[in-house]
Amino acid sequence: MGRGRVQLKRIENKINRQVTFSKRRSGLLKKAHEISVLCDAEVALVVFSAKGKLFEYSTDASMERILERYERYSQAERAVKQGDTESQGSWCLEYSRLKAKIDVLQKRQRQLMGEQLDSCTLKEIQQLEQQLETGLKHIRSRKNQLLFDSLTELQRKERSLQEENKALEKVLQEHKAKALTQWEEQQQGQPHTSTCLPSFLLPVEHLPTLNIGNYQARDNGPENEGAEAQPMAQTDSNKLPPWMLSRVNG
Repeated sequence: MGRGRVQLKRIENKINRQVTFSKRRSGLLKKAHEISVLCDAEVALVVFSAKGKLFEYSTDASMERILERYERYSQAERAVKQGDTESQGSWCLEYSRLKAKIDVLQKRQRQLMGEQLDSCTLKEIQQLEQQLETGLKHIRSRKNQLLFDSLTELQRKERSLQEENKALEKVLQEHKAKALTQWEEQQQGQPHTSTCLPSFLLPVEHLPTLNIGNYQARDNGPENEGAEAQPMAQTDSNKLPPWMLSRVNG
């Protein structure tokens, strides 16, 4: 027959209570030792009997050191809990203060926009007007500063573009001069056929005087035409080009 579950309540019989205490105490000390060895934990066990007798167990560390550590931990924990309680109250006060400040700022902003002015006195309206004028002065000053900075930047870009344009013009002139020099060198290296003009492009003073001789032969009369024209034609034929000789002889 199995053992029934023991009801957890005070044992009225003193002898049975003492026997149970002795057995459970030994088992408790054994369990404390096992958990300290298996889990590498610092364990301190303090047991007082009903008659006030002390039974204790501690790991390799001394009991005093473990108790001091426990006191420091418990004090820190109490301080944290107390701080949380105080901080909750302070946070509530801070929330109320900030909410009231936000309401005031929102009301002030609406008044600056020209709204909810019915409750304002003459002095408050004058203060609002002065604030608006001061704000407009700051806005105009900032606007002028931005325009001046923009103008300065545009002038700087203009100077930069002008310098770049001058540099490009200089490079273009250099390329032109270089190309002209190369062309002149190429012309100097070629035969000078282009400079020697053909006979039909020579000036008038270098052409033969055929027409003048013919006119003189005609002016001498028919009797001298055969005698003078023939020698002149022979004399001038040496100075004429072939294409003119063909026309004269024809």
